[in-house]
Amino acid sequence: MLLVGMLDSPYVRRAAITGTLLGLEFEHRSVSVFRHMPEFSKINPLIKAPTLVADDGIVISESLLIIQHFEDVAGRSLRPTEAGARVRDLSLTGIGIVAADKAVSVEYERKRPEERRYANWQERILTQLHTALDLLDAAAKRGELAAGPELRPGDIAAAIAWGFCRFVIPEFVEEARWPALAAQARACEALDVFKAWPIDRE
Repeated sequence: MLLVGMLDSPYVRRAAITGTLLGLEFEHRSVSVFRHMPEFSKINPLIKAPTLVADDGIVISESLLIIQHFEDVAGRSLRPTEAGARVRDLSLTGIGIVAADKAVSVEYERKRPEERRYANWQERILTQLHTALDLLDAAAKRGELAAGPELRPGDIAAAIAWGFCRFVIPEFVEEARWPALAAQARACEALDVFKAWPIDRE
């Protein structure tokens, strides 16, 4: 299997860490959807990161579906098996993904020329981002997010979202406001599997 995309993408990084935790072997190729469009389009004409080229050559786009394929290949999931815990993890995973999505939107929006920015839209996406971080921080305080001993998808999504926020938009995400989430993310980043897929490797 070949995973394509840059590790400064929270989606690529979440897929890579999940695949590694599932014990899968795959190649990773750092190709940017911005700087290497012709090269990326030869792998996936949709130019979507992450992209997975499965062992049979079939191309899969979208990180959630790539992770689903990883689970199919591994024959197991990182999600809890108990129904209540499983639903909570699905909820936390979704919040982590929203946090990453909104952080990406904040980063894109601030790169627009001043005359093309929309103040109401900026305020909305920043409010959504902060709300997601509030929810994750509260979950971390309740002990619903951790750094092991067995990582769950919600743990991974939360830690990666926080790391991405601090990497690209630190001025909008002050650690003092979300201390429990920041501590959980730091603990995750200290793990070997996170060190193997660092956000700033490329």
